Amino acid sequence: MADYPSLTSAVEPLALGQPVVAGAWLGDAPFFALADGVIRLGEAEEVRLVTAHPDAAILVAASDGRRLITGGDDGRVVATGPSGATETLADEQGKWIDAVALQEGAVAWSVGRNARARSAKGEVKSLDLPSTCRGLAFFPKGYRLAAAHYNGATLWFPNAGKPEVLTWSGSHLDATVSPDGRFLITSMQENTLHGWRLADSKHMRMAGYPGKTRSLSWSYDGKWLATSGADACIIWPFTGKDGPMGQTPRECGVRANVPVTRVAFHPGALVVAIGFDDGLVMLARITDGSEILIRKPAEGAKNARISALAWDAKGARLLYGAEDGAAGLLTLPKG
Repeated sequence: MADYPSLTSAVEPLALGQPVVAGAWLGDAPFFALADGVIRLGEAEEVRLVTAHPDAAILVAASDGRRLITGGDDGRVVATGPSGATETLADEQGKWIDAVALQEGAVAWSVGRNARARSAKGEVKSLDLPSTCRGLAFFPKGYRLAAAHYNGATLWFPNAGKPEVLTWSGSHLDATVSPDGRFLITSMQENTLHGWRLADSKHMRMAGYPGKTRSLSWSYDGKWLATSGADACIIWPFTGKDGPMGQTPRECGVRANVPVTRVAFHPGALVVAIGFDDGLVMLARITDGSEILIRKPAEGAKNARISALAWDAKGARLLYGAEDGAAGLLTLPKG
């Protein structure tokens, strides 16, 4: 650790007491979704605890910077706003919520083989999928949804048209659509990524991962995709018409035999926050590979892997959270 430049002194450490499922910034306030169904919001003397899922666990969460959407093992989909007010958007009667996504007032969630989409006006549409769906992603423009499942992914306009199925053998987990809407990328059970160029359904395969890729983050300009699942942050270029095909990915934050578990691109710079299985957090600049330490490894802690990373909208602050309940808030120095 002595070899790293450090910003550890600019971090406010937190002890949350519960595994962190996800983190987000709503305005200037940090929000942590905890495994026991509680949302921890605010900081310092203004911290509040909101029970979004009473007597239940939060399984999945997503945010657009205006509200935090959580899905629990109680079958409920709950929206929490900046004030801490909660609203139950759906109740699936105890069926586990497997994935959530949101954009421009619309919310989607999956329960078993069903995907549901709720428009900004509150109208809910449902779609039966070939198998359980664990990955949902809205397209950057328009009311269109991508759902990952066994043997491929389904593209769906909830208000019109027949769904389009993209096929590729295997179990597809997470889903993400490029900011320009040209590519759909899914992570897979088989320790690889698969993608489609949506204009012609051309396949893209990104292999070589020793573990599963469960964290994906696009750069602010849409030209790079950062991924977890290896002992470095693997960053694929999407600068050409064929995406990463024929190009070599970049590697940042290389640490032998310590897997990357979370990644989060800065909202306005080619800098990626990287969280590791042992609790270490760093920043890496992809243009030259320079690295800055944010948090040292959690020596002797069990389940210390980083499970949440999120930048605020200005890119001035970063939050992290871990499965052992440890967390922190980084405030970047000005200038």
